[in-house]
Amino acid sequence: MERENGANEQNVDIPEYERNCFPGKMDSPLFAWPWDNLGIFKYLLYGPFVAKFLHSTVWEGTQRDRRWCTHILILCSLRGLIHQLWSSYSNMLFLNRNRRVSQLGIDFKQIDREWDWDNFIILQAFVGSLAYFSFPSLACLPLWNTKGILCCLILHMTVSEPLYYWTHRLMHSHHLFNNYHWLHHSSKVTHPFTAGHATLLEHLILCVIVGVPIIGTTLMGFGSMSMIYLYVLIFDFLRCLGHCNVEIIPHHLFKIFPFLRYVIYTPTYHGLHHKELGTNFCLFMPLYDALGKTMNYHSWDIHKETSSGKNGKVPDFVFLVHVVDMMQAMHVPFLFRSFSSHPFSIMPFLIPLWPFSFLMMLIMWAKSKTFLISFYNLRNRLLLQTWAVPRFGFQYFLPFAKEGINNQIEEAILRADRLGVKVVSLAALNKNEALNGGGTLFVNKHPNLKVRVVHGNTLTAAVILKEIPQEAEEVFLTGATSKLGRAIALYLARRRVRVLMLTLSTERFEKIQKEAPMDCQKFLVQVTKYKAAKECKTWIIGKWTTAFEQYWAPSGTSFLQFVVPPIIPFRRDCTYGKLVAMKLPDDVEGLGSCEYQLQRGAVHACHAGGVVHLLEGWSHHEVGAIDVDQIDVVWNAAIKHGLKLL
Repeated sequence: MERENGANEQNVDIPEYERNCFPGKMDSPLFAWPWDNLGIFKYLLYGPFVAKFLHSTVWEGTQRDRRWCTHILILCSLRGLIHQLWSSYSNMLFLNRNRRVSQLGIDFKQIDREWDWDNFIILQAFVGSLAYFSFPSLACLPLWNTKGILCCLILHMTVSEPLYYWTHRLMHSHHLFNNYHWLHHSSKVTHPFTAGHATLLEHLILCVIVGVPIIGTTLMGFGSMSMIYLYVLIFDFLRCLGHCNVEIIPHHLFKIFPFLRYVIYTPTYHGLHHKELGTNFCLFMPLYDALGKTMNYHSWDIHKETSSGKNGKVPDFVFLVHVVDMMQAMHVPFLFRSFSSHPFSIMPFLIPLWPFSFLMMLIMWAKSKTFLISFYNLRNRLLLQTWAVPRFGFQYFLPFAKEGINNQIEEAILRADRLGVKVVSLAALNKNEALNGGGTLFVNKHPNLKVRVVHGNTLTAAVILKEIPQEAEEVFLTGATSKLGRAIALYLARRRVRVLMLTLSTERFEKIQKEAPMDCQKFLVQVTKYKAAKECKTWIIGKWTTAFEQYWAPSGTSFLQFVVPPIIPFRRDCTYGKLVAMKLPDDVEGLGSCEYQLQRGAVHACHAGGVVHLLEGWSHHEVGAIDVDQIDVVWNAAIKHGLKLL
């Protein structure tokens, strides 16, 4: 059955339209779903099943009707759960980054296209109800029938598998691909949700493929409820497996049992179909590709390489973050991909999950190490990753936790150094002055580090300064003696802008004032109360500010801030800036999650500062106090590389 020709030779006959027709036509009959315009209200389509169940239970109706509606609702819930669990596993980069079939990240465009991936579950729920009206005896099936399980398996292997194979090949013909099947292949990286991302016509055909073994077994008198549940759920499980983009089947299994490579496909096998459209058409059994001479026999070599766990790539840049609070902890791609693709906000569905987040906090606090949560590619295919320290915001202010947190940050930096990472950028509290001196602790302790440690505060200061109105003659600054506050105050003093520095420490104020040129020192003014800024319309917030303190700002004040978490906007007559951030360059690929409350494609300025450090190839560490002379240098470098203000 095997042929000697390779993947490229098998791909020669692929029509040119298959390579260039993304996107194809969208106005073909049975392309769109009838409930496309309903949005989230499409889930009301389950209402008739719930209503029928309640009516049969509370008022009147047959036991059979209630039973069948219950089965449909349970089965739909389990199918959604299977896809969600596979999605979570697929996005757990800290577990599977070295066994990913494609190293590309999933971007926002793909996430939006696949948003309604579960349309097929609604469709098959209605098909199930039609099957019940056509065959009412389905509701009276026994719980178990061993013969039925075997019969269903045989019908799947002998009818559904070849039917899907030939239908799939037909979908790659010029007309059907250009009008329908291109939508499924528009996803660059396979994902469990990609399995359900297809047109109405394709899922109607899939209903037939799924229904043949079930209806056939039932008509033969061997049907059972267990058979229906097992077949449908295993069918979904295997579809998700093939699309999960993570190789989980060890190559040793095929070496010990060579025949298995024709019985069950792998994520690598199906992933090749999305790269080389003329190969690997099977549903679950590569046997039919072998019989149809469409098998890519390079699949096994690639599968061996991928499953060996050596398929990962060393990142060029690492952004080391931390969790803000237990709600924000759920804003990660491996929990809800769609939720993490939008700026974080507290949603009602998160509240029931709070206890699980609290439990995970305790587990992470006790045992977890730094873990990878996302990655994306920059120009020249530079790989940028985000690692997370398993600590929550409030833990950084516990005196007894200081040593443990620093140990985890240090371990992450040393791990990056061993891997060959070029730059590690520290986020928010990971570079807290009281914690480690803005990263100075690690650089002094390990003077031979090859990886560059960057706090990114130079670019953060630059962004804040660029947001200050050019005509401003006076600003009010809280957190004035912090690293950022000091740099902002000195820079503005050089521009002859009067800075009201809120601080109770005269010693620290005078120390900063002496750093300014003699003719600029008069522009730095110490204040000890918020009342002193009641005439100032530009407030730069570097320290948490209460509603009462904000009350002193005059109407029309602009609140710029670099405090984490951001202050609560109490004043409706004032404007509030978000956390200091920049928009990434347009050539970023694979970015599919939002950074905390920032919009899509934006990152915190300290994150962007580390990226600029990498792109410029600077060899120095950026830790400790901010060099005011470097603010304009870093800003110009950021603009040169395509970063933009929000």
